[in-house]
Amino acid sequence: MEPLRQAAQEALFCETVLAKSGDNILLETLRGASPVTWEHYPPGDVFDRDSGSQWYYHSHSGPPGAAEHGHFHCFMRPQGKDGPIHHLVAIGVDAYGKAIRLFTVNQWVVDDVWADASTTIALLDGFDVHMARPSYLVNRWLTAMLGLYRDEIAALILARDATLAAHIPPEGIAARQDRGLEVVSQCPVDLASHAAALGL
Repeated sequence: MEPLRQAAQEALFCETVLAKSGDNILLETLRGASPVTWEHYPPGDVFDRDSGSQWYYHSHSGPPGAAEHGHFHCFMRPQGKDGPIHHLVAIGVDAYGKAIRLFTVNQWVVDDVWADASTTIALLDGFDVHMARPSYLVNRWLTAMLGLYRDEIAALILARDATLAAHIPPEGIAARQDRGLEVVSQCPVDLASHAAALGL
């Protein structure tokens, strides 16, 4: 329970510090930029060479009235920047930077090097972005969120593999390349409620 409480405290701390200046996780990530759909923010992504962790934020057109503004894609490069990249999870946030869902995507979406559930889950504990730039608070918030929701993310990764194994794509197309299947598994999240359940 204690590691979960610590992760929740850190995520809340990052949000609270940003709120003092009228900012939030999304505003801090964009830093005044008017987001262009599909563009990565920050440009070039964020990569921590010590841990092999990588992330970027982007948005794309959703249905009218959709609550989600965009999402953070989180990856691991266990062999360094020039090694294979593996997608862990995406964190969807609303227009105020509040996390509202976690989800996994099909391989074609991020074009990563495929790793099965057991391999991917084993990478989760290594995600740790400890860098001052482009934002120490966003880096620590993402690290804390993956720690706090580790069990939920692991379950989503297992569900990802099960869904893909059962998926019947159009003839001649592999399941992981079927563009009719984008989000493979997902679940809603609410940091404040989760923290309250942990007694914070």
